[in-house]
This record gives sequence, C-alpha cells and structure tokens, in this order.
Amino acid sequence: MSRGVPVVRFDPSDVGECLSFSAWFGVSAASLAGQLRTPSRTANLEEVRAVYWRRPTWPHFEHLDHADARYAAAQVRHGLGGTLYALPNCRYVNHPLRNHAAEHKPMQLAVAERFGFTIPPTLISNDVDDVRAFIAEHDEVIYKALRWTPYQRADGVGLTTWTEPVTAAEINESVGVVPHLFQARVDKIADLRVVVVGEQVFPVRIDSGLLDWRADYDALTYQVTTLPDGMGKAFVAFLEHFGLASGSFDLALDREGRLHWLELNPNGQWGWLEVKTGLPISAAFAALLELGAAP
Repeated sequence: MSRGVPVVRFDPSDVGECLSFSAWFGVSAASLAGQLRTPSRTANLEEVRAVYWRRPTWPHFEHLDHADARYAAAQVRHGLGGTLYALPNCRYVNHPLRNHAAEHKPMQLAVAERFGFTIPPTLISNDVDDVRAFIAEHDEVIYKALRWTPYQRADGVGLTTWTEPVTAAEINESVGVVPHLFQARVDKIADLRVVVVGEQVFPVRIDSGLLDWRADYDALTYQVTTLPDGMGKAFVAFLEHFGLASGSFDLALDREGRLHWLELNPNGQWGWLEVKTGLPISAAFAALLELGAAP
C-alpha cells in the first residue's frame, strides 16, 4: 500500500463467507469479467494487473463426508483456481501451472545442463541393480526425495525427509516400489541460495558444515556473494524457459570454487535471507508486481 497500489489479499481456503467471486465468460468484449470479494476488499477481475501466488491453501470441507468433500474441493480448485489461472493481461509471480511444470526434478536437471550448469551425476530409478551399480561407481552418494510431501506421526508431530548419505548395503528390494533420486555427493565447503526476481539476482552463501543446511537453521551463517560471469543471466534464462518470473536456486560450492546445480524451488523461501543479509528482495518483488503484465 505504501506504493499507492491497491491490493487484495486472500487465501482460497477462505471460500464461502470470507471469499466469494463471480466470473463471466463470453458476455462482453473482455475475455473474462467479474469480481472477487473479501470482507474488506473487492477486485474487478478484468482489472487485475498482477498476482503473487504464494503457497495458498485449499479448503478441505471437514464437515462433509469424504466423497462430498473431494467433490467440493475439486470445484474450488477448478472453479476459483481456474478463474485465477485465466486472468487476462496479468503478471503472475508465478503462474501456478508454470510452477507445477518447473517443480519436477528430472526436468530441472535436463534443462539446467542445457543452460550450462554443472550437474552432479544423478540416477533416478526403481531398479535395484542399477541403483547398486550407481552407488558402487561413485565414492559417496546421497538420496533425496523427488517431491516433498507432508508427514505426521500418530501423535501429530510433523516429519520431513532430509538429503541423506546412502550406501549399497542399505539398498534392498523396497527400492523397486517407487522411483528414487540418487546423486553423487559434492565435496562442498558451502551452499548458495540464489533468489531471482525478474532480472534481479540475489546470491547468498550459506555456511553450515551440514549435508542439508535446512536441517538446522541455527547452525547457518550468511554472506552476500557474487556469481561467475554470465551465471546470473543463465538463471534468468532458465526461469524464462519455464515461463517463471522468480525462483530460488540451490547450488553447492566445492573446494575448487566450482558451483554445482542442486535444484530450483519455483516458490521457494526467501524472507529470512532478507532479514539475515539486508538484501532488498521484498522491494524487488513489489516492484515486479507493480509493473503488471509484461508488454
């Protein structure tokens, strides 16, 4: 609001008394017309210039039985969600369907290599023999999930999956149930998280001594750093390939000073980096959204 730009903030799970909308198609010169209403704001859908899509939650309709709840949730995702996906002349940061396409690690690895990034040798497989052969070929190998999913113990305590070392002795026939991602371990001295907003690139070095720095944020130290010549433009081009306006990239820095691609999170965390480093990341997002749709 300090920029004088009207904003409507809501979550899809507010649908009902706290969120209503109507969208018309094929009844005016505009491809889409309508309104979205919250208790404090109203937005004309055809006038929306930008959408910041930041990890929304969807309703679960706990008061309905299972079949009705699934049906109701699908109507919200495809009705409200589909309308938000279709806004004309709108800049998305990022468009949710583009986010979804870019979240697939096999796609990321293939595209990153085409853009000149160094990729650790990687195997995605559910073939036990191939996995054992891959581990035997490389001195040290790590496992990481292809997709994060929420877990809870019976007592409600949340669980997660960290990047972990793996040995051939730990591989058994259960590997054959689903695909797994195995990767040659980088002999790293630090990690980099690179936040890209439009054409602005914010690289931060993270020192921890941990294989997976996410496991202990209290152990981390941060330093604003620089990238090799041309790498910043490669990150921007990578995002443009997927039709994204922003993303958070993770890389490993080895003892020879080389950077190794790990992954992209198209909707990654960045707020804590601004607090720790003073980088003007939120201002970059605000400026990008204020621009509205690209010409």
